[in-house]
Formats: sequence, structure tokens, C-alpha cells
Amino acid sequence: MFDYTEEMEQHTTLGTGELAGWLDALPTLPSDVPDAERIDRIRMLEDLKGAICAAQAREAVALKQSVIAAETRAGVPAHKRGRGVAAQLALARRESPHHGDRLMGLAEALVRELPHTMAALTRGQISEWRATLVCRETAWLTVEHRRHVDAQIAEDLASMSARQVAATARRIGYRLDPHSIVNRAARAVTDRRVTIRPAPDTMTLLTALLPVAQGVAAYAALSQAADTARASGDPRSRGQIMADTLVTRTTGQTRADQTPVEIQLLMTDQTLFGDGETPAEIPGHGPIPAPIARQLIASLEPATRLSLRRLYAHPGTGRLVAMESSRRRFPKSLRRYLAVRDQYCRTPWCGAPIRHIDHTRPHHAGGSTSIANGQGLCERCNQIKEAPGWHSTPTPDGTVITTTPTGHHYSSQAPPLTTPTPLRPHRVDLYFVGQLARAA
Repeated sequence: MFDYTEEMEQHTTLGTGELAGWLDALPTLPSDVPDAERIDRIRMLEDLKGAICAAQAREAVALKQSVIAAETRAGVPAHKRGRGVAAQLALARRESPHHGDRLMGLAEALVRELPHTMAALTRGQISEWRATLVCRETAWLTVEHRRHVDAQIAEDLASMSARQVAATARRIGYRLDPHSIVNRAARAVTDRRVTIRPAPDTMTLLTALLPVAQGVAAYAALSQAADTARASGDPRSRGQIMADTLVTRTTGQTRADQTPVEIQLLMTDQTLFGDGETPAEIPGHGPIPAPIARQLIASLEPATRLSLRRLYAHPGTGRLVAMESSRRRFPKSLRRYLAVRDQYCRTPWCGAPIRHIDHTRPHHAGGSTSIANGQGLCERCNQIKEAPGWHSTPTPDGTVITTTPTGHHYSSQAPPLTTPTPLRPHRVDLYFVGQLARAA
């Protein structure tokens, strides 16, 4: 084990107390001022936001240098040094670990390779997003070429829109090294993927990142199907037909509203069988209104099988009750239980889908294989918690306390399945996990 305190102290010039004083002073700005003064304040506060982002970037780079130095002295292998810094940065900025990686990369690029962009951000002339665009559009260049773009764009950077910043940086970079863009495009093909995230009004966004030829071909096929259906008198809109066709062609079903893959629905018995208004839950998506959940089940064709699994939740908190196993690895039923309980990665502000079920307190340190000592994590967060200086501790109420190498503590709780109800003696609420699956 090693200590970061000595490394951190040398970077402290302006104390957190002074920064906290600024934070406390902002709500006390005088309200009886002319409108022109208000506009000046808004502009100054915007400038301050940029300067703060620049200061955060400098602090992030200094933190990483400090951590690497401490881990080097402690004998940590070179390929493992600094691996948890981006996760610490994400927690401190209340961002997801994925965004923490991007922020760390941005900070290092600004401090070490883009001095003019960093200067503009420090003066508050540009936002962090515009600085990100310069970084993103020059990431494929050599350091020398990157600095050349940075110098050329500097004079007009403060007056450019976000779109102009990206286009100008890309144009200059292409002129400097046109062959690299071909190599970049070839590498980009390996990043093709499909992602999903919740959208408002019980909708979801299914996004595919594809090579341009494949993406255009897929869109053209959906467009052609929509045009053919519309010409045949289909009353649906063109967009509706394209969306329905996408579902039927990817799932193999004949109708888009007859989902053949397994979906988990969490709902109370009143929501399922009665007219209760307690929202149902789809793990990984979030709440959906009770009438829509009932409609989803009622609209299934007879050939679609519906099975129910009972789960019990505490009526005062809405959280699932505990169970445990004597095994080292979590059995399938326990893993399913934890995935339903946690819904998303338990790391604060992460929100990524659960990929791993693991012990909060490690099994080799005496941690039990139980609901109380289990948590659902994304792959990255599960790996980070094994880095030097990281500790996770479960508490009796289900909270997980994560301690980082700098001694900061962050807590998370599994979300309640529904809105908690007033506690009544000798009562537990019954929840159902409905699995909708194609009949064998």
C-alpha cells in the first residue's frame, strides 16, 4: 500500500476553502441591478465556466502524474500505473467512468499538446465542448501536426461556432496529413457497434454505428420498404413503417408489436392484475406507466408464452429482500436477482448496463456470496475496483461505500423497484418478473 498525500500536497496552491467561498457567494449576488448588468454577469459566469474547466484539466493531469509517481515507487507494474485515475476524475466530476476516460484524455491533450486552445479555455473565451472538438478532430494527427492546427486555429477560435471549430480543425488536419484520414477510416470500422438507451415517453433509442456503405444501404432498404408499403395503401407514416420493418427484419417476427425475445417486467400484483398506478420497471430502461405495462402483456398473441417469477420487496423501501449462497461464485438465480435489483452499474453516476455480478467485499477477504455482499457492475468498473487503493464496503441497509486511493468516499444504493409504501406490520409487497418469450 502507498500514500498519495505527499504527492498531492505539492499541487495545492488555492485551497478548497477559497473555492467553496466562491460557490457560496454566487447565490448572494444582488438582484436589484440593471438588465445590462445581468447580461454582463451571464457572460462573466460563462467565461468563469471555461476557466474552471481549464483548471480541472490541469488538476487532472497533476493528479495522474502524482499517482504514477507514487505507484512507480511502490513497484506497481508499468502497464497498471494510473489505471484508476480517470475513474477518480469521473467520481469527482459526478460523471460516468466512460466520460471520465474522455475527460482525462482531453485534459492531457490540452495541457501537453494544444497550448493555444488551453489558453483560450483558461481565459474563458471558449467552452469545454469547443476545446473537446479541437481535441477530437486532431486526435489522429502527430503531436507536431496537432500543435500546428492548434496554432492556426487560435486567432479565430473564440468567435467560431461549434460546427465551424470542428470543420476548420478537420480541414487543416487533412491538408497537413491526407493519408492519415484513410488509415483513420480503416481503424474506425473496428468500432462498429449497436447501442441502446432510454428515450422519453417509454421509447428507446437503438443506434448503430456502421461503415458508411453499410449504413446507407441499410437506410435505403428500409426506405424502399416504406415506399412500397405506402404505395400499396399502408396507412402508417413512412417513419413508422421504417421503424416497424427494422424490428421485424432484425428479430424475425411477423409483427413489430409481438416481441419474441425475453423482456423482464417488474410490477406489483396490483399493477399486473388490477388497476394500480404504480409504474412497472424494465431493468436497464427504467419505469414505464402501469397501463402501458398491462397493455404490453394483454396485446400478446396466444402463441407467446408468459411466465411469472415472484420476488419480494420491503414495503418501506421498495428494495428486494436478501438471500445468499455458500458458493464462491454467484449462482445463476442469485445473479439474476442482483441484476434485477441493481438495474444499472452500481458505481455512482455510471449508469452503464450490468455486465458482471461480483462481491462488494472480496471473497478472499471474507466476503460472503450473498445479496447483501453482491453488486452489479459494468465490466470497466469491476476491473477498476481491483486497482491499488480502491475499496468497496457494504453496509446493512444495502448501501455500497466506494473508497478511492485519495481517501474520498462515494455511496450508492440499489434503486427501489417502485415508490415505497408506508410500512405496515407483517406485510411485504409482492412483485412479479414477467418474462415474455416466444413459445417453443
